[in-house]
Amino acid sequence: MLRLWKAFFYSLAGLKEAWREPAARLEIYLLALALPLAAGMPVGTVEKLLLAGSVVAIFVVEILNTSVEAAIDRISAERHELSRIAKDLGSAAVFVSALFAALVWAAIAGPVAIARWVG
Repeated sequence: MLRLWKAFFYSLAGLKEAWREPAARLEIYLLALALPLAAGMPVGTVEKLLLAGSVVAIFVVEILNTSVEAAIDRISAERHELSRIAKDLGSAAVFVSALFAALVWAAIAGPVAIARWVG
C-alpha cells in the first residue's frame, strides 16, 4: 500500500509538471470544456465515452511527448538528428491523436449539432 501511496504522489508531481507545459495547459482547458459537453450530449454511454476518451487521449499523448522531450533535453543540449526525429515523432503523435479526436467529435457531435440547428 505504501508503494501505491507514493506512486499517487509521483503522479500528482507529474501532473504539476504537465501544467507547466503550455501545450498541456491548453489541452487541460480543452478537457475542461469537452468533458461537460460530452456528458451533456444526447447520445448513448459509449458515444459519450468516445467523445471524452478522445480528448483525454490527446492529453495523455501530450504528457508522453513532454516526457520524451525532457529526456532528450537531459541527454544533451546539442542539436542531433536523432533528437530532432524523436521530438518530431512525439509531436506527430499528439497531432494524430488530435485528428482522431476531431473525427470522433465530428462523427458523433456533428449530427447532434446539425439536428438542433436545423430543427
